[in-house]
Amino acid sequence: MSCRFNPSGSLLAVGLLTGIIKVFSVPDGIWVHTLKDEQSVAQRLPVTALRFHPCRPSSKGDLLLATWCCRPGGGLPCAPRSAHPCLLPTDAGGQVKFWHISTQSCVRSLREDRQTLAITFSPSASHFLTAGSSDEILVYDTETMTCVNICQPSPSLSVMDGHRSRIFGLTFHPLSEEYFISGGWDDTVQFWDIRQKRSYRRISGPHVCGDALDIDPDTEQILIGSWRKEENLQVWDSETGQKILTVPDDFRGPSRVYSCRWLGAGHMIAAGSDLNMCRIIDRHSTLTRGSLVDLPGGVYSLDVSPPGPPGAPLIAVTSSHRIFLLRPTGSAFS
Repeated sequence: MSCRFNPSGSLLAVGLLTGIIKVFSVPDGIWVHTLKDEQSVAQRLPVTALRFHPCRPSSKGDLLLATWCCRPGGGLPCAPRSAHPCLLPTDAGGQVKFWHISTQSCVRSLREDRQTLAITFSPSASHFLTAGSSDEILVYDTETMTCVNICQPSPSLSVMDGHRSRIFGLTFHPLSEEYFISGGWDDTVQFWDIRQKRSYRRISGPHVCGDALDIDPDTEQILIGSWRKEENLQVWDSETGQKILTVPDDFRGPSRVYSCRWLGAGHMIAAGSDLNMCRIIDRHSTLTRGSLVDLPGGVYSLDVSPPGPPGAPLIAVTSSHRIFLLRPTGSAFS
């Protein structure tokens, strides 16, 4: 359901439908830790999102923020409107927990009265955000775990200054502690300041159903993936809110996008369902430069390892019961 590299790129955390988080050593793929508690295992709560604390000193060990989508009585998720596998009926709640990786212990937790489907940290990790089945985005102080603001739309339905449906995508601007964007089912991407209640700008069109928002720190361009057959991968300007381009479909056909990332200065990566494919795309020619095809199921999450020694990064791709680790080849990544 979800995957994430730690800040050093030495570990990969993978969240399962069964409520367990497995942590693997990179790049040998050895399973080294299991994160679970009685509630998540007994109720089989799907792990909907994972984020490592980006600035924690290595001497203290990695800290992982995770969310579970749950309801009383447990049960496996259903898949209504968008066929997203982690959706539950509207009486569901959400668990948000911090895990200390090396000791495999939950050190802090809170419960939200909604399905919690997305999380993200600010660049310094002073704050984190949660979002899900309501129109509210909650801003938390990371140190105290207290909610310091609620970002939501105006009561009037005639004003579109926030979301009007489920929210699946959250990401901070990589150079800001205050500004972030969000996307979801209402076919908008909203621009926010954590100090304000309402969004200050929006993009209309993208249908975001996963972790499919990414901002390039150099160009400040936004890569947006949509769970639809047409115009499913687009690049937008974060300053003006104008569309720069729509990435053409692969020659094999369209694929509904669940997850996408910028990949260095010259490429992007996108994956999803229908064709069950993950592809690397040249940023300038918009041609497919590499692909992983015929996967056993839809790709609900992917991640790119942090910058490291010279050479290509590792890419993690989840599909059905498998995790694929890829390393792009070719002169563009050398």
